[in-house]
Amino acid sequence: MIKVYVSRFNKEKDEKPHLECYEIEKKPKMKVLDALKEINDKYNEDISYRSSCRAGQCGSCGIKYKGNGALACKKEIQDGAVIEPLDFPVIKDLIVDKTEIEEKVKNLDLHTRKDHNCQIETNFNNEDVKDTKKVRSCIECYSCLSTCPVVKHFREEFSGPYIMRYISKFSMDPREQDKRLNDLLEEGLYNCTSCGKCGSVCPKNINSFGDAIEKMREVVCKNNLGPLENHVPIKKSVEDTGRSIKVEGEGFIEEVNKDKENIKPKKVALFTGCMVDYKLQNIGHALIDVLKENNIEIDIPKGQVCCGSPLLRTGQTDLVQSLVDKNKEVFKDYDTVITICAGCGATLKNDHPKFGSKLNVEDISEFLVDKLDTNKLKYLKKDVTWHDPCHLSRSQDIKDEPRDIIEKIPGINLVEMKYPCQCCGAGGGIKSGKPEIALELSKDKAKMIKDTGAESVITICPFCQYNLKDGLDSIGLNDVKTMNILELLKESYSQEE
Repeated sequence: MIKVYVSRFNKEKDEKPHLECYEIEKKPKMKVLDALKEINDKYNEDISYRSSCRAGQCGSCGIKYKGNGALACKKEIQDGAVIEPLDFPVIKDLIVDKTEIEEKVKNLDLHTRKDHNCQIETNFNNEDVKDTKKVRSCIECYSCLSTCPVVKHFREEFSGPYIMRYISKFSMDPREQDKRLNDLLEEGLYNCTSCGKCGSVCPKNINSFGDAIEKMREVVCKNNLGPLENHVPIKKSVEDTGRSIKVEGEGFIEEVNKDKENIKPKKVALFTGCMVDYKLQNIGHALIDVLKENNIEIDIPKGQVCCGSPLLRTGQTDLVQSLVDKNKEVFKDYDTVITICAGCGATLKNDHPKFGSKLNVEDISEFLVDKLDTNKLKYLKKDVTWHDPCHLSRSQDIKDEPRDIIEKIPGINLVEMKYPCQCCGAGGGIKSGKPEIALELSKDKAKMIKDTGAESVITICPFCQYNLKDGLDSIGLNDVKTMNILELLKESYSQEE
């Protein structure tokens, strides 16, 4: 038997929706739709919900499952499942009124219009059009809209992934010569955090950021309609220094390579990323200390530059090829390149191959999980929680390895927050371009951290680290630390017996 919680609402007798619990027998591969029918039959209930094709093709049975959009006909039911309506006005139980979004689409007047006098460049060749095929396969279940963390707080400023995808479908159409770029900007093209949550819940696996928003940001920039004002200095910095942040004093790479001439090259190299090289050198030193404890030697080669992630996410792509080429040359002789920043790792793995560079890249958690000398790890009494960076959990499909590492440390109590994979708001150029969005999302995450009672939140992303700290401070949790997993390991290794 399993327990299932269903949101109930009848406007004739209820002031607001409420959850009711039902116990049913779970059958093999039982879907949410089957569970709802089972509840109605067993309890003689009249839970209202929509369904049609039962094949994941029509989108009519969209619901929220454990806080995320899903199709009731495709999602397998689990014990403790919470089933709620999508984030629209509720008509009854799980049936919602979608008039709002349907009217918005109607008012956008989206149909193909050809104007031979239009000078807007689309910059899409046949391969690009082929790449947009999945963007056109939407079944309008609206799961993405009920999952997007930005839409939750900023519905007026950001129409969400569905609208972004919908408009971009026309912008990308080679027959379309009308201006759609201003439509995209007005609907919030630069208000997306690039978290990828919409793609993870989409039954058609549409990557609304990578296949729509990111592509359209590039087109907007090429047509001098973007980027945001605060994104311009990032490109200038990369152009001048090879780093996306301000370069001051001696960098980490320069420091660790002093007096290291004529040393035999290693098989493994570290890609530091901009933040560790010039802002969070302590994480780099923590890595060196942890590797030393495990008798692992690596190189930290000179000449490496920004991975290009900040430029790719904001549409400023004209420098990216040169960055890829420089890094490809630096790391060409290494068997493995490790990263200690989720964003860098995702970019090296997923974006650089498109520019002709395919290195064997491993996140530090992948690299270390089976190499740690656990006999040297000392007792560390600490309650911690883990934050999944979007560019680690979704972009690299890495979730278990960091948790496995944390749980190897004696005395550590890992307490999971409600939604560890929910975006903290730091990515996609939001932290620099739309700080109010970044802060609101980080406050959401900070409240989850507070509920765990943890004294530290652990992650593998410098940007998440900074933004989580801002969120924690803003709700009065100044004493809760944000730590990279390497800092936690170093603390355990350095404990006195």
